[in-house]
Amino acid sequence: MNLPLNISALSLPLPPASPQFIDLYRPGTDAQAGQATAQELTDGLTAPAASVSPKFFYNELGSKLFEAITGLEEYYPTRTEAGIFEAAHTPIAATLAAAGISRPCLIDLGAGNCAKAMTLIPHLQPRQYVPVDISVEFLRDAAEQVQNNFPALDIVGVGMDFSAGLALPDEVQPYDRVFFYPGSSLGNFHPAQALQFLKHIADPAQGKARGLLMGIDLVKDTARLEAAYDDALGVTGAFNKNLLLNVNELLASDFDVRQWRHVALFNAAESRIEMHLEATSELTVRWPGHERLFKAGERIHTECSYKYTVDGMTTLLRQAGFKHIEYWTDPDSWFAVFWAAV
Repeated sequence: MNLPLNISALSLPLPPASPQFIDLYRPGTDAQAGQATAQELTDGLTAPAASVSPKFFYNELGSKLFEAITGLEEYYPTRTEAGIFEAAHTPIAATLAAAGISRPCLIDLGAGNCAKAMTLIPHLQPRQYVPVDISVEFLRDAAEQVQNNFPALDIVGVGMDFSAGLALPDEVQPYDRVFFYPGSSLGNFHPAQALQFLKHIADPAQGKARGLLMGIDLVKDTARLEAAYDDALGVTGAFNKNLLLNVNELLASDFDVRQWRHVALFNAAESRIEMHLEATSELTVRWPGHERLFKAGERIHTECSYKYTVDGMTTLLRQAGFKHIEYWTDPDSWFAVFWAAV
């Protein structure tokens, strides 16, 4: 005889209705946001030294190209950082536990494909996982993959430009927040901007963080640094040029990627890698209400990636209000993972 199944009597916890996804970044559909994006791009392209923010790399194709970059032989940061996490996940978890954080809300800034967080989730055992990225559709698919791997985990994906502020939605757990910022992405900020961004994370009125777990690329020889941003296959060049296709879509401009070449160099005085797009001949780019003549050899600055020393990053974190700072490095000291408690 088949008896009706009484779910409540079994007292089995049901998985949360997740992943939730909250899209706060809609530059192409929301009129006000679209105007702000167009103005930001116009300001950069009409400046005496033209520039475009690196956040505009990350449309769906750009995110896929960056994923390909992380597998290149020349691009050491991803595999080196992964090696540190693999070797140090036990002391990292112990450090969080010592700070009284046993089930954090893990907020993954610039989550991309979420692969880095997925290696840590079994060890940190977060109560909630919050992947945040500007590439909305790419992130939506990645959050689904995380849910498939961890069915009982509460996941709230957030599509947003976190460089403009850290006002997370109410669905994000307000306590025991641990911000996860791998990949040395902090290096995309000028050091003064990086300091302000770190202050926002630590601010009880903004990020409300208990701590920060962050990957930082360290200073090393110029040849190795430049090769990582100018690979033999040209994948990084394609990634850089794809920014122009994204600008065309957002600004209704008429960039022709065939008229531009990828340039990557290490500026030792500023301790940063610079990426540029250089016009191969004289050309004019037009978009509604504007146009700009670029001379042959004129560049658009698309990215800076600052490289730090351990002492330099420790000082920056302390200036931002963090304390109890620890770090782990690879055997060659190419890369470091920092933990900083508020």
